[in-house]
Amino acid sequence: MSDEAKVKKFMYVNRKSPYGTIYALESLEVVLITAAFDQDVSLAFLDDGVFQLTKNQNTDGIGMKNFSPTFSALGDYDIKKIYIEKESLDERGLSVDDLQDLTWEDEDNDYEEKSSIHVVNKQELSQIMNEQDVMLSF
Repeated sequence: MSDEAKVKKFMYVNRKSPYGTIYALESLEVVLITAAFDQDVSLAFLDDGVFQLTKNQNTDGIGMKNFSPTFSALGDYDIKKIYIEKESLDERGLSVDDLQDLTWEDEDNDYEEKSSIHVVNKQELSQIMNEQDVMLSF
């Protein structure tokens, strides 16, 4: 079996707010582990999961560690497909400008930084989900 045949498409679906449960942090840890094994990893953020990527999170008042800066490392793990459901952003009064700037470096284009964030509507996200080999929801 060739190396290419072994690579599976993994999608991690994030639906929960970043704090108050362990789901968001656990998802991020599993994503990084999967990517370390050279799998094709993508993430989807919908419902309250869109809050995981907001800028300037401050957890001082809740006594939890702010893990949101870890998302900036995703590009280093070759994770460049981060799908944000547009309707979830709209319903929460958010826009792309409210989200962290997540990028990856394109080695084929003089290491130009490119955005990993792709805002898609529900129908587009559904189609992308149908193309995955493995989906895990958090």
